[in-house]
Amino acid sequence: MRIGLTAMCIMAVLACQGQAGYEWRGGDPNGIPKWYMGRQIAQVMSHFGISWLERPERQEEEDFEQLLKNMNLRPGLQVADIGAGSGFHTVRIARRIGAGTVHAVDIEPAMLEFIGTRVAREKLLNVRTVLSDTVQVPLPAGSIDMALMVDVYHEMSHPREMLRSMHAMLKHGGRIFLVEFRGEDPGVPIKALHKMTEAQAVREFAAGGFVLERNIGNLPWQHCMVFRKK
Repeated sequence: MRIGLTAMCIMAVLACQGQAGYEWRGGDPNGIPKWYMGRQIAQVMSHFGISWLERPERQEEEDFEQLLKNMNLRPGLQVADIGAGSGFHTVRIARRIGAGTVHAVDIEPAMLEFIGTRVAREKLLNVRTVLSDTVQVPLPAGSIDMALMVDVYHEMSHPREMLRSMHAMLKHGGRIFLVEFRGEDPGVPIKALHKMTEAQAVREFAAGGFVLERNIGNLPWQHCMVFRKK
C-alpha cells in the first residue's frame, strides 16, 4: 500500500509538471536544462554583467528614452522594475514619477547594493529595493500600477510561478511592459536564447492571466509588448 501511494504521488507530481509546461532536457549551452512551453530558459546574467547593462551604446541599440515615453509615466505611480539589475531604468523612472515609488526588484543582493549606492548618490528618495526569489515577487497584492521587465523574463527559472505572482501584485487592469529582443529578427545581434518572439510571449503570458494589449514597434531591436492583467 505504501509503494502504491508513493507511485500515485509521483504520478500526480509529474502530471502537475506537465500542466505547468516544464520539461527538463538539454539544449543550447547558453541556457539551463529546463524548458517552458517549448522555450529553453536562458542563463541568468549576474552582477558581473553590470558593465554590459551600463554600456554607452545602450541608447542607440535600445532607445530607452522612447521606452520611457511608451510607458506614459506620471507622478504618483507605483512601478515595479522586475529584474532591475544595475538600476539603469529604475533611476530614470524615479525621476519621472515624483511622489510615486519605483520598487527595484532583483534576486541578487549585489545588484540591489549597487542600486542603493546609486540612488543615494543621485539623491532619489522614491526608490525601494526589493530582494526577490525565483518563484515569487514579495510585493503586496494589488499594490502596483505597472511593471517593467527589460531583457529579463527569458532568464526566469520559474516563469509560470513568477507570472502568477506578478498578476497578484498588480492592481486591477495593471500592466506589464515586456521588453525583449525580437526573436523573429535574425538581424538582431543577440544570442538566440536571449530573444523572444511575440507569439511565444503571448502564449506564456496568457497562461499567467494576461492579455496582449499592444506591441509597440518603435524600438530598434526589441519588442515593447504591453500585457494587461485580466
